[in-house]
Amino acid sequence: MDIGKTDALLIIDVQNDFVSGGSLAVLGGDRVVPVINRIAGRFETRVFTRDWHPADHISFSGEPHRTDHSWPAHCVQNTHGAEFHPDLIVKPEDRIVSLGVGSQEENYSGFHGTDLEGWLQERGIHRIFIAGLTTEYCVFTTAMDGLVAGFQVVVLEDAIAGVNVPAGSAEKALQTLKQSGVSILSSDELAS
Repeated sequence: MDIGKTDALLIIDVQNDFVSGGSLAVLGGDRVVPVINRIAGRFETRVFTRDWHPADHISFSGEPHRTDHSWPAHCVQNTHGAEFHPDLIVKPEDRIVSLGVGSQEENYSGFHGTDLEGWLQERGIHRIFIAGLTTEYCVFTTAMDGLVAGFQVVVLEDAIAGVNVPAGSAEKALQTLKQSGVSILSSDELAS
């Protein structure tokens, strides 16, 4: 698949708290980094989303169930856990979009409550490729919102990882995306 000027790569929440040693570590979270780094240079337009929560965020629970609205504290603004993975290549010209910045604001989508849709449209983007964390939450919701916004959406299955609680939830999310019109591809299918 050829990549052109009307394509953008959205890298979702590849932050320290979602990888090995993080407060909400995702199995396989670290393995997405080299895949993303390998393909990112093929895209002129790159957007990095990040959870950027206040310390009293609504989703934080003292007894987390690792489900919606019941997470361990993670990606608290200006902490090590909120920083991008140290090996992830983020360039000065890349766009960074912060999510969940208000204490009562739960947000799994790079589009919800941000100017991302208009920003991409202003640049003539028609197709978005999505990589990052996590499959059944932020990747899923961003992909679905991208469809609603009128973009062609491609999820790169070897550049994502899921929470997978309950077991099978990440695979179910991929099936739903596919049934909704999202293309699921491997990064190896992108032209070099």
